[in-house]
Amino acid sequence: MAKYRQYKAMDMPSRQWPNRVHTSAPIWCSVDLRDGNQALATPMNVDQKLRMFHLLVQLGFKEIEIGFPSASQIEYDFLRKLIEENHIPDDVWVQVLTQSRDHLIQKTFESLKGAKRAIVHLYNSTSEQQRRITFGKSKEEIKAIALDGTQLVIDLLPQLQGTEVMFQYSPESFTATEIDYALEVCQGVKDLWNPKKRGTMILNLPATVELSTPNIYADQIEWFCEHLQGRNEVIISLHTHNDRGTGVAATELGMLAGADRVEGTLFGNGERTGNVDIITLGLNLFTQGIHPHLDFSNLPRIRQVYEECTLMDVHPRHPYGGELVFTAFSGSHQDAISKGMALVEQEEAKIAGPADPGKERWDRAFSTLTPLWDVPYLPIDPKDIGRTYQAIIRINSQSGKGGVAYILEQEYGIRIPRSMQPELGTITNKVSDTLVRELTAEEIFDIFQKEFVNQTSHYELVSYHVSREESHRVQFSGIIRVDDSRVEVTGYGNGPIDAFVHGLQESFNISVSVAEYTEQAIGAGSGTEAAAFICLQTPQGIRVWGVGQDTDTSGANFAAILSGVNRASARDIPLQE
Repeated sequence: MAKYRQYKAMDMPSRQWPNRVHTSAPIWCSVDLRDGNQALATPMNVDQKLRMFHLLVQLGFKEIEIGFPSASQIEYDFLRKLIEENHIPDDVWVQVLTQSRDHLIQKTFESLKGAKRAIVHLYNSTSEQQRRITFGKSKEEIKAIALDGTQLVIDLLPQLQGTEVMFQYSPESFTATEIDYALEVCQGVKDLWNPKKRGTMILNLPATVELSTPNIYADQIEWFCEHLQGRNEVIISLHTHNDRGTGVAATELGMLAGADRVEGTLFGNGERTGNVDIITLGLNLFTQGIHPHLDFSNLPRIRQVYEECTLMDVHPRHPYGGELVFTAFSGSHQDAISKGMALVEQEEAKIAGPADPGKERWDRAFSTLTPLWDVPYLPIDPKDIGRTYQAIIRINSQSGKGGVAYILEQEYGIRIPRSMQPELGTITNKVSDTLVRELTAEEIFDIFQKEFVNQTSHYELVSYHVSREESHRVQFSGIIRVDDSRVEVTGYGNGPIDAFVHGLQESFNISVSVAEYTEQAIGAGSGTEAAAFICLQTPQGIRVWGVGQDTDTSGANFAAILSGVNRASARDIPLQE
């Protein structure tokens, strides 16, 4: 016999969930203050809990499980603080958890006095393993625990006059319970509560330990929904854990299978490998054009509060929230991203509206006026969740030409000509390879400046004058330093660049032609400078780029040509015929 047994699949040839698509967000319930808090090495103190509670309210959660007040004095006191100091908005339900044990249920009701809206969450474990190993009880005995607890909740309702109470029942370890028995227990609880008499109730079906592939969980949810009598009288809720690493997928498929509600935590914090991650679930819906009805427009702030309250770090590759998730190191990825971003920004520029991250931008994502997000490798616009484009592309030895050019344009407004990008990319990658690390934007800018801009290692323009003769020829005259000497240079041509190139040929036998030329303005106002990008071609057909910057356009052109000449000389590229 093998040590591990394969989880049994459902026999459901008529399953419907695979053909469905998500069309709306579920009811969300945060359990950060319960499942999330109990999983921390150092549980949150009262101030941290209060800060987390207010964050959850600000994000738009209408149901928040605040703890287990009957089992912990700290959690009891925290609930009383929320109620007595009026921290709970009128439209928010506070949920409290209790085992199906008389004294715990009684204390739970005591803790809720004065609350406007409360969800009493009753649970007991129903799985075969728990019945056999933990409790040593039969199916009937376990079912009786659930029914007895439900009856006590009903009996205690008069103690909460003025409080709107919703009842929730969870068969703990639902996925490890025989499906027909789980239905039997839940049906008994539901019938005893009688939703028609006491209002809608919640049946929460937890994958307390994730045991199977997500499709099997979806089958269980669909089967349960189909076989529960009075299905429309209850809210079916999901509570998945992540033991197999598929908690998000299991929840998404469970929603397709008929569930109405999801319990989870921010960034998936919870016991063992964690609870399902509501941020990932919500933003997955967002990328499909479905408003999650939670506000994740400032994800960096959410992450900051989460990390400060839990003393845990969000993994750099965590979906949406991780430091590196909008970062591309691959050269082909960088090039595709930069091209896609340029097109989107062109479309956005045509539409009036807020350009900065924020709630207004978040809501505007669902406007028909907003251009379609269509950028390779990025399923979501980082600005919609408060991130920026500045760190999307970072450079290491695996990066390509497009990434380096993108960094220089985004950070410094320098547009590198496309045909120059391979040369710049190769030089930058060599530096990163030598340092065995990624390069910062400042380091990339420094490489560009030192390698290409206003190079004067051998030839340097000291002074010049440009004049136009009656014949429309242009004359260049100036002084060029060559190492330790100064040489007067004169040249004629049909324009300043042509005249300067001819002057170099006459004075130094430098025979080059201008293969490509582009210029742009860098900076703004009185600090604006002209930048010239010139590609020189040698008699042997070798191309070398040089860049010049100057307050004068002609000066920038001449500096660019000399930069190319100096770079060619430094690489021992022949400049004579």
